Amino acid sequence: MKLLVAALEAELVAFPEDLPGFDRLVTGPGKLQATYALTRALDAASYEEIVVVGTAGAIDTLLSADVYEIDAAIQHDVTDIDGIVGQHVSLPPRVELGREGVTIATGDHFVDDVEAVAVIRPLGAGLVDMEAYAYAWVAEQFGVPIRVIKAVSDRAQDDAITDWRATVTACSAQLREFIRDEYGV
Repeated sequence: MKLLVAALEAELVAFPEDLPGFDRLVTGPGKLQATYALTRALDAASYEEIVVVGTAGAIDTLLSADVYEIDAAIQHDVTDIDGIVGQHVSLPPRVELGREGVTIATGDHFVDDVEAVAVIRPLGAGLVDMEAYAYAWVAEQFGVPIRVIKAVSDRAQDDAITDWRATVTACSAQLREFIRDEYGV
């Protein structure tokens, strides 16, 4: 059995409630809710794979409004004791997912302005979200393989939340098609 994970129900509107071979988990937004919900799910059952689907803002101008596999996750909203952005005091700076793809920067706020993007982009990510790092870190702690699939919903600036609200349903349909193509369900 696999575990299909999303932060919000809105990201799963194109998915049937029951997807053969998958349990379903909606964690809520942000790193803490993602960590808590996924940890509880992995404590309660064994899964052969975690498949995360969701939306992301594109901070790399070369990325189009498409679906991307995530290769690694970093945190953009932490600093270590030396003030280095992207470095946590005790967590790894980068969690590798073992796949070809795009690096995502996770933080506990919705990125929607040019100044924030300018700080995040040098960290080496092409996308931003609010949960991927937490999911990847928890999966690593449990030794469960994880895939993170993200659909670009916005450009992470200029009132991006309005763009997200307008595109989340279309993004869910793109993600549903990806899962159908990859898993045959």
